[in-house]
Amino acid sequence: MKHTFFKIFFLTVAITTMVSCSKKIDEAYQNPNADVKVAVEQLLPGIEASMVGNSAFQGTANDMRFIGRYIQNWQLSTPGDIYDQMGGVQTDNATSTWRTHYYDLGQNLNNMIKWSGDDKKWDYVGVGQAIFAWSWLTIGDYYGEVILKEAFNTSQLTFKYDTQEDVYTYVRQLCFTSLDNLNKTGDGVSQANLALGDAYFYNGDVTKWKKFVYGILARSYNHLSNKANYKPDSVIYYANLSIKSNADNATLKYTPTGNNRSANFNGPYSNNAIGSLRQSEYSVKLLTGANAALPGVADPRRWYFFKTNPNGTFVGVTPNKGTTGIANVSDRPDNFYGSTNTTTVAPAGGNDIGCTYIFRNYAESPVLTASEIQFMIAEAALRKGETGTAMTAYKLGISLNFDMLSTLYSTNIASANVITDGTKNAYLANPLVVPATLTLTHIMLQKYISLWGHGILETWVDMRRYHYTDLDPATGKQVYADFAIPTGINLYVDNGGKPVYRVRPRFNSEYVWNLNELIRIGADKADFHTKESWFSQK
Repeated sequence: MKHTFFKIFFLTVAITTMVSCSKKIDEAYQNPNADVKVAVEQLLPGIEASMVGNSAFQGTANDMRFIGRYIQNWQLSTPGDIYDQMGGVQTDNATSTWRTHYYDLGQNLNNMIKWSGDDKKWDYVGVGQAIFAWSWLTIGDYYGEVILKEAFNTSQLTFKYDTQEDVYTYVRQLCFTSLDNLNKTGDGVSQANLALGDAYFYNGDVTKWKKFVYGILARSYNHLSNKANYKPDSVIYYANLSIKSNADNATLKYTPTGNNRSANFNGPYSNNAIGSLRQSEYSVKLLTGANAALPGVADPRRWYFFKTNPNGTFVGVTPNKGTTGIANVSDRPDNFYGSTNTTTVAPAGGNDIGCTYIFRNYAESPVLTASEIQFMIAEAALRKGETGTAMTAYKLGISLNFDMLSTLYSTNIASANVITDGTKNAYLANPLVVPATLTLTHIMLQKYISLWGHGILETWVDMRRYHYTDLDPATGKQVYADFAIPTGINLYVDNGGKPVYRVRPRFNSEYVWNLNELIRIGADKADFHTKESWFSQK
């Protein structure tokens, strides 16, 4: 986020009485600082790309590389990693979400909304507000207190922070305003014209955009499960209006162009250090039958997410230990590009023949899926005692995730390991997966699996809601069975024995330009990243 706007005016003063001369000078030497109106059809593609990873490699996917280590989707291949240790420092690492919201989206969205309104293109207005609502919810959950009321005020150099509760209120206001605009017809509203800017997301389908907005509303109510005024009925109500089929999933799509900056952030063509990551031991055990909640259950999805090792088995990395923490060299997992376990760089030429799932160059990047929506319904229904509704949604959430994988992500999967109706049905028929009595542990573990790799930020919200190791009231055991917060030297020294709950604001803007305000909210403290977020507090 830029706090200083340098306006340099080169002024040659020649006082004359000839107005026509002044006009000619103005036409020949236009003010470079004057607003330039850009067609909203041209703005929207870059805005949507920024939701995941844009041409500058900024977006949520950038930060998922780090947050994925907090929740143990994956770990760094070398020991001594601060994020493996649940640490947080004053740096631009893991703060792409900040830059994306205030800079890459920011004024671009403000302008798109304004200019669309001027032209009565209400569908573009509604889409812009929908993306802003998604981004405000994401940034609030990610950082806690953020700049809301004074954001984008170009007359200021420093900015006050607002509460996360304020952000949630604003998110819902934006959602309802977005729905109002998406419901409008006539004037400049046109599916064909919206599709020009929306070609790589929803192709101009406002019905799908409305479902996306309802999904944001459902998330906003689902996140507050620890509050005394938690409203499970609101979660279920908005979730039922949201995405119900994989055909309506919100995904960023790509077209091969020969330019690595228009490819999937996670693919080898983009070469964004994914080669240095390795699957986590916690994740692997969850899908290979070594987790206490799913003993002996071999999940067919493991072939899509993980890589085997030279021994042909699935083994994961323990936080802060790197691959050297696995004694047998032949047990060390290959990287997500399918390269050998010692390789951390992308394959030559960005070749993705060894890549699966979201690690292929042009694989779709999910932002919100039907599967996630069903797990929200399952959790909310179980909390209010509607066990039948919870079970139906739970089974559907698993089924939808299987179907998404088999439909979109079976490329480069060996034929013997491709998910079929038979393998899916066998998994769902296992009483350890679908028990007679459903618990929060079942729901949250299956949601964790369904979001693996692409829904990392939402999983982090979930794990913080359960304070990582909260107990399931039905069993007296951890909701996230077997999940262990790093301890001793494996937990970052500044944490004071506490887990991470937030990311510090972006160093290059806030700690450089806005330090006094950071001191006010306590962000100057060494353990600020362990301060519990508002949404997870009771």
